[in-house]
Amino acid sequence: MADLTTIEEKLGEVTGLAAAAVDATKKVEGMLDDDSADLAEALRKMREEAEETERRCTNVAGNRDGKKTAILDKAAETKKEAKAFMDIYLDEESDELDGFEFLTMTEAAEAGHWAILGKVNEKAGEEEIGHLVDWALPIQERHLEEVREGSLQLAAAEDPYGE
Repeated sequence: MADLTTIEEKLGEVTGLAAAAVDATKKVEGMLDDDSADLAEALRKMREEAEETERRCTNVAGNRDGKKTAILDKAAETKKEAKAFMDIYLDEESDELDGFEFLTMTEAAEAGHWAILGKVNEKAGEEEIGHLVDWALPIQERHLEEVREGSLQLAAAEDPYGE
């Protein structure tokens, strides 16, 4: 595998996190009760945006001279790690609130990784990476806010003394 620069490694990580977000939103959507149509719609939109993010990242990786495979290998590794975390956190007893709590953590990680890629690129000054970050970071920050609000909505409906 080709050696990756820091910026290429970070590109691989955000690519893998976007791919993992597709799977996570599907899993959490399947955990929702029938009366959570608004949350399901938000998850569907997030999934579509994650798919678009992964496509855009893959396109940028393809423009890295001889590094696309290595970047996508890093993405696959990151996705595998994220899936392992999801499998540990969301088990057969998890409910929709657990799902949204999980998404709050993972969306925070995604937003953080995008901010880091942007910071690394400040020194590099790569226009293509800059455009990608400018496009993706606001979306990830919105996703974080949406899952946070969804978590709070679900928490408000909880019986504080229920089992």
